[in-house]
Amino acid sequence: MSMPLELERTEVEPTSDETVAADRPWMTVVWNDPVNLMSYVTYVLQKLFGFSRDKATKLMLDVHHKGKAIVSSGDKEKCEADVAKLHAAGLWATMQRDT
Repeated sequence: MSMPLELERTEVEPTSDETVAADRPWMTVVWNDPVNLMSYVTYVLQKLFGFSRDKATKLMLDVHHKGKAIVSSGDKEKCEADVAKLHAAGLWATMQRDT
């Protein structure tokens, strides 16, 4: 009977770029659209994220004037859920890695 060979295992440490990429949080971005009223966008941001009226209004104005606003950040699953909620409310939203 032969003895099993022990394979040499080489552990590769991630490069610094891979480590940094894994540590970067995801962001949920709401985009300007020609459909929704500014008051509705403010309302949705208050209801979905619990923002105060002032904060929701500021974010809505960023969407209106700058074309987009970051409304949440965190791990991938959280941002995916936030995007799904925004889509269900009729807003245009995407997610991206923090830069």
